Amino acid sequence: MPRLQIMDTTIRDGQQSLWATRMQIGDMLPILPKMDRVGYWAIEAWGGATFDSCLRFLDENPWERLRAIKANTPNTPLAMLSRGQNLVGYKHYSKDIVHRFIHAAHRNGIEVFRVFDALNDIRNVVDNAEAIKECGGLFEGAISYTISPVHTLDSFLEYGQQLKDLGADTIAIKDMAGMLTPYRAERMVKAFNEEIGLPVHIHCHYVGGMAPANIIKAAEAGVAIADTAHAPLAFGNSHPAVEMIVAALKESRYDTDLDLDLLFEISEYWEEMRKRGHYKRGVSSLMHMKVYSHQVPGGMMSNLVSQLEVQKATDRLPEVMAEIPKVRAEVGYPPLVTPLSQIVGTQAVFNVLTGKRWSVISKEMKDYVCGYYGKAPGNMDKEIVAKVAGDAEILDPSIAPGKLVTTTYDEMAEEIGDLAQSEEDVLMYALFPNEARTYLSKHRVSEKVDFMLEQESSATKEDDYVDINQIR
Repeated sequence: MPRLQIMDTTIRDGQQSLWATRMQIGDMLPILPKMDRVGYWAIEAWGGATFDSCLRFLDENPWERLRAIKANTPNTPLAMLSRGQNLVGYKHYSKDIVHRFIHAAHRNGIEVFRVFDALNDIRNVVDNAEAIKECGGLFEGAISYTISPVHTLDSFLEYGQQLKDLGADTIAIKDMAGMLTPYRAERMVKAFNEEIGLPVHIHCHYVGGMAPANIIKAAEAGVAIADTAHAPLAFGNSHPAVEMIVAALKESRYDTDLDLDLLFEISEYWEEMRKRGHYKRGVSSLMHMKVYSHQVPGGMMSNLVSQLEVQKATDRLPEVMAEIPKVRAEVGYPPLVTPLSQIVGTQAVFNVLTGKRWSVISKEMKDYVCGYYGKAPGNMDKEIVAKVAGDAEILDPSIAPGKLVTTTYDEMAEEIGDLAQSEEDVLMYALFPNEARTYLSKHRVSEKVDFMLEQESSATKEDDYVDINQIR
């Protein structure tokens, strides 16, 4: 049996889970050459919320970030997370935009494309899959793992087969909420190996603490790859620490062969960075542990707390937590992952704070109930559907929601005009029009933006790294 391979999530999912995706490019560059020497299967470096956060909070160009990371990791494949038809945004984009975006991501340094759909609706993955195969990337089809009466091992296997039929190279079991348990992980991996036959990649958020045991049992069952993060950005809502997994598997058949001393050297850097940024560690609380009961992902919980703080109603959190499973059941048991976690969570907040269930309904919930996000995994409550949809048209289930989006790249290019200097600029505008226009307007007057000014004086010098300005 081959050794367990490791994908590092520190600079994407690790920092997204613990540091609200606020890690700057200058935080990463000094240590990347050392991370490049580890021998990771891949480094997850891009996608998810990082694209949005670069523009919205960090005044960075996400494409330049990707090129800078690749310049400093020439020996290690880079991975990204795509939300299927939503790419790295929060709504469906047209086939034209999806294809161009995937090709551009590959051209700028991405080799591994992990693609998931929040509803496990294969129709929302087709355009990504076609584009990845066209450009020569590795297509990792991801299954959004959850627990409900309609989510069974057979249903996951059926979706895995659909991903294989689209040309998936690997299959990821994406346990975004930390609900997977060790013996269930073992059963799933064995079943996928026997019935699907593609390498299986396990992705478990730590949350309630099961993730390390999940990885060990999955390794024993023949999993090919596991996700981990360096210790200062591990645990809590993040992933298990790479050092923990590497040490646990030493002298076993599943030994990762990674250098533990080198990993600790890298973590020393991240620990200093954590202290300097005053970032909290990943910690599992009792509320996290209750994920096996309430099934609410850690990131979703953070959003709920923020919403309640604005309303000065944080004392209502237990009521909201009790309301979420009810709302989820009424709308067909969607997996609680972006964007459905936000949609279901917001509805639960509305239901609790108004004191009258379903009296206030978000546009996003209405669109979901009407079928514009995809097909719900289970049957929805007919009374709720009637109340939410009202006179609105419910999409014919035979129509893929993505087919309704016809916005072309050329239309986007014409809208943004001379502000866009490249295809990447136009794509940035297509996904996030307001943020991209603001960024491009601000930076048009200057050809260079030195992200390293503040960082170089304070960061620990770690080998020679490639400055972002040298690769433009």
